[in-house]
Amino acid sequence: MGLFQHLPSRISICEVSPRDGLQNEALTLPTHAKVRLIEALADSGLAYIEMSSFVSPRWVPQLADAADLARSLPRREGVVYAALCPNRTGLRRAIESKVDVVAVFLSVSETHNRRNVNKGVDETLRVLEEVVQEAVAKGLRARAYISTVWGCPFEGSTDVGRTLELTQALLRAGAYEISLGDTVGVATPKQVQEVLDRLLAGVDAGRLALHFHDTRGTALANVLVGLEMGITTFDASVAGLGGCPYAPGAAGNLATEDLVYALQGMGIETGVDLDKLWEAGKVAEAVVGRPLPGKVHRAGVRSLRRESGRPFARSGERTKLGRA
Repeated sequence: MGLFQHLPSRISICEVSPRDGLQNEALTLPTHAKVRLIEALADSGLAYIEMSSFVSPRWVPQLADAADLARSLPRREGVVYAALCPNRTGLRRAIESKVDVVAVFLSVSETHNRRNVNKGVDETLRVLEEVVQEAVAKGLRARAYISTVWGCPFEGSTDVGRTLELTQALLRAGAYEISLGDTVGVATPKQVQEVLDRLLAGVDAGRLALHFHDTRGTALANVLVGLEMGITTFDASVAGLGGCPYAPGAAGNLATEDLVYALQGMGIETGVDLDKLWEAGKVAEAVVGRPLPGKVHRAGVRSLRRESGRPFARSGERTKLGRA
C-alpha cells in the first residue's frame, strides 16, 4: 500500500498567530496593529482565529489588551474568535468580551506546567475542569491544549499514558476538542504515529487536533502522519510566527501558508485563499518589524487556481497593505 491512501477531503485550521504567535514578541504591539493582522487573516478565509489570552498582564504583557482587542474586532459571519483562559478569572473576562470559544491549557510535564502556570498538573486539571464546565454552562464552546506531548525542555520524554488520562479528563469535563502540542518541536513522524496509536485506542480522531512547532523542520511531515491517521484539525501560525516563552528553544509554529500550500497541492480543501493568506503574512511581518521564517512566506506563492496565471510573488515584494 502506498502513501496517502486515507486522506480527508477537507481539514480545519485553527489560526493561533495573534495569541501563540505574538506572546513571545519583545515589542508590545498596539491594539490597532493586532486588529489589522486579525482582519487580514479573516480576509484570507480562516474561520477560527485565536485572538488573545486572558492571562495576567504581569505574566504576558503583550496580551494585556485582550478585552480591548475583543471589543475592537469587527464581527464576521462564519469567523470564530477564541481566547485562552487559564482560570475562572480569565473566563469571566472572556465572557464579558463575548468571545466564541475559550481555550484552556496544561502540560504533561510537571516542570513545564509549573513554569507556565505555577501549579502542578493535577491542581491545574481541577481548575480547568471547573473552567470548562462553567464555560459550557454559559453557552460557550471549550477547547483544551495539552503541551509537551512529545517532549519537555526540562524533563525530556513524557508519558503517553498520562497524555491519554488528561485528554479523557478534559473531554469528560466538556471540552469539544483537545489540541496535542509538540511545544518545542522535537517530534518525528514515527513518534507522532506512536503517540496517536495510543490515544486513538481511547479517543475518537474527531476530538483531537495537532499543534506542531517547526523547530527542527519536521512539522509538515508530522502533519502528514496525522492526516493518514484521521486527524482533520491542525493549529498553525501565519508566516511561522511564534514560540513559547516558557519553553527554551521553542521556535515558531508551523506556518499556516506552508500547511495550506501543501494541503491544497494534495487536493485537500482548507477554505483558505493562499494568495490572501500570503498577504496576511506580510502584514504580520510588518507589525512585528522583523523577518518571519515561514517557507512559503519567504519564497512566495503561485496561485493554485489555474485561471489566475499569477507569477510567483517574491518574498521581498511589498503588498498594497504597506508597513505598520
